[in-house]
Amino acid sequence: MTITAATLDAIGQAGPYADTAPLRLAELTLDPPRPGELLVRIEAAGLCHSDLSVINGDRPRPMPMALGHEACAMVEALGDPDDAQFAVGDRVVLAFLPSCGACTACLSGQGYLCPNGAAANGRGELLRGGVRLHEGVGDVHHHLGVSAFASHAVIDRRSAVRIDTDVPAEIAALFGCAILTGVGAVLNSAALRLGESVAIYGLGGVGLAALLGAIAGGANPVSVIEPMPEKRELALELGATAAFAPGEEGGIAPPDIVIETVGKAAVLERAYALAKRGGRIVTVGLPNPAEMFSIPAISLVADGKTIIGSYLGSAIPSRDIPRYIGLWRAGRLPVERLLTSVSSLSDINALFDRLASGHAIRQIVIP
Repeated sequence: MTITAATLDAIGQAGPYADTAPLRLAELTLDPPRPGELLVRIEAAGLCHSDLSVINGDRPRPMPMALGHEACAMVEALGDPDDAQFAVGDRVVLAFLPSCGACTACLSGQGYLCPNGAAANGRGELLRGGVRLHEGVGDVHHHLGVSAFASHAVIDRRSAVRIDTDVPAEIAALFGCAILTGVGAVLNSAALRLGESVAIYGLGGVGLAALLGAIAGGANPVSVIEPMPEKRELALELGATAAFAPGEEGGIAPPDIVIETVGKAAVLERAYALAKRGGRIVTVGLPNPAEMFSIPAISLVADGKTIIGSYLGSAIPSRDIPRYIGLWRAGRLPVERLLTSVSSLSDINALFDRLASGHAIRQIVIP
């Protein structure tokens, strides 16, 4: 079938993106789903810094690539006609790391560390190998197994989590990345205990989701560090105890847990320094691969701190997405407060300018 997809031909193009237009809306050929795969119609997709990091070259990927990885979709066709888990008409949230289910990481309950899923994502392929997108005689790579800035996608069935159809699509999409990653960083990676103190660096979609997760998990106090005044104000409205501009965090009592979502090595160093002795520092940001992180080696022993890398919020999507949606239904995760705007896919380059400026939290595009 022929679909429309926002396609990136080369990384590292400078902004403003509304002028340079690194993403073009291309007509691509989409193969039918193979066994173990699904054809889905994208209902809503969110813009994330992980997409921006491919555009600006911080996260090199094979080109050309159809971008987008945070989405809600409807199942339109099954690669396995007798699939017992999915049916045509199901609403699904898409997860950006399919786990193979057979490797040591998957069998030990750490599917978010699946080397097979990670390798496929790095190659720009689906989990079962190869690509399903083409332009003329050339192939177009998949972004994180999803490629959601499009009218349709073929995904591995392990990239989909079925949800109830009454969850609005623009809300459901956020559970695929921002909520899964941010809430998971606090509840799964940091293993928050009731009453522990938390500090969060950065209030993008993931950072604000971490704030929601910390509050839902009973953290106290919860402090945030963010340069944008409007985001600090929103954090206070959402329940943060205190909000600081960068450089002012010396007023924070050393917390039990520090979450770093900015994706800068220098910020991670500050997060490490802020944590209390015996504290846990969780990093979810994606710095440029050339950045190096430096700390006094003696402090690891003398201060007993733990640095935790968190990918996908250390989540099992099939377990955690329904759980987090349940918290949203109960009013404990007001995910809708993270939604900045809903726009047409044709506006995508200008929307990335707004994301890069720091003035947007989560922008949704509707194909």
